[in-house]
Amino acid sequence: MGIKIEFNPELALRNIEEYKHGKRKIEECIPENLEAGKIYPFLKSEQRGYWLTGEVPLIETKGNGVWSRPKASVKILKVCHFMENEQIYTKGEYQVLEVFNDDKIHFECTDRTGARY
Repeated sequence: MGIKIEFNPELALRNIEEYKHGKRKIEECIPENLEAGKIYPFLKSEQRGYWLTGEVPLIETKGNGVWSRPKASVKILKVCHFMENEQIYTKGEYQVLEVFNDDKIHFECTDRTGARY
């Protein structure tokens, strides 16, 4: 027997339309008007591990490994695991450092572009 945990190098949330159509909770989605400097809550199913000492990409997921390019650079501020109805969840907060509104490459693996020498 072991402990099942998934380690995520990015924060992957759903499109806000999923919330508007009643398919997801708002914390599971990327806010409609992401703003640099603001702090937002997030919610993910399952037990997940995130990097807390640096910035990570915020990406949009459609599920089953279908992801967008980074929408923003964020810093995950806090993470909490909990159970509800026999299901494990991960919730927390992230702060938006920069919003990306172009198709440029902003991350190389887990580093911001230009951070590696």
